[in-house]
Amino acid sequence: MSGRPSGVLGRLGRAVGGVALVGTACVAYGTFIESASYRVRRVDVPVLKPGSEPLRVLHLSDAHLLPMYARRRAFLRSLAGLEPDLVVSTGDSLAGEDGLPALIESLGRLLDVPGVFVFGSNDYVAPRMKNPVRYLWRATGKPAPQRASLPTEELRAAFTSRGWLDLNDRRAELTIRGQRFAFRGTDDAHEHRDDYPAVAGPADPDAVNIGVTHAPYLRMLDAMTADGVEMIFAGHTHGGQVCVPGRGALTSNCDLPVQHAKGLFRHTTGDKTSWVNVSAGIGMSPYAPFRFACPPEVSLLTLVPRAEGASARRTGRLK
Repeated sequence: MSGRPSGVLGRLGRAVGGVALVGTACVAYGTFIESASYRVRRVDVPVLKPGSEPLRVLHLSDAHLLPMYARRRAFLRSLAGLEPDLVVSTGDSLAGEDGLPALIESLGRLLDVPGVFVFGSNDYVAPRMKNPVRYLWRATGKPAPQRASLPTEELRAAFTSRGWLDLNDRRAELTIRGQRFAFRGTDDAHEHRDDYPAVAGPADPDAVNIGVTHAPYLRMLDAMTADGVEMIFAGHTHGGQVCVPGRGALTSNCDLPVQHAKGLFRHTTGDKTSWVNVSAGIGMSPYAPFRFACPPEVSLLTLVPRAEGASARRTGRLK
């Protein structure tokens, strides 16, 4: 009888040790392997008028770049080989003041492609150390404590000097290979920098209407969809960053349902429907440098014509 408690404690100790070992292995895998297992997610989206020529859109988000991220920078340099017709950047490009020269060098020839951009919070202020578990229950954005400022205006100038259009609470137009695009965008909704009324209004019936925002809060998706925007680009979520295999994301880090934490989906408001593409992002905070069941990615979306008589409401086709 006297040996039974020690036997129970021994089994309990081995079980705890086994769980700790598995947990350590998962963190190591997420930090050293999956965090640099970069992917290009490809999907067709039927938003163009019948008879239009297909166009390739490269969606970049959440690079969180520092000079020391050699593999991340190499992946960014490789993306020019995808030969997109348009680049859409949905913010959080930097993770420190010294990230700007590395970002511009890594984007390289992509800056010669027509592009549009908005900012996320980590284009204004540096990320800070915090309890990573807190990410799982924080559902709404709140003003962050004071953090180190980033070179926001230098980043803006670097993009606009190469011809990319600033959509932070602004509208703009581009014509690409004969196809006219009407853009509207907002600054970061996660930290309440957005001003959608500044760009609100009916969609242009003679253009493909595109919305661009960093954080896909439902109020933003609802407003753009109600105005008739046909496609919306967003990032911010990191796809959940740490996911459960077979189940998916545990959080979207906003009020977006977790099943939409990454990828292409339809969003409906009233009788209007928009396509929404949420990027799982290229990077993550240097204070939480791991991913699990959620590899980093960019999206290459081929905008294709709708079928004659069809609306833009059919499911996108993954390639």
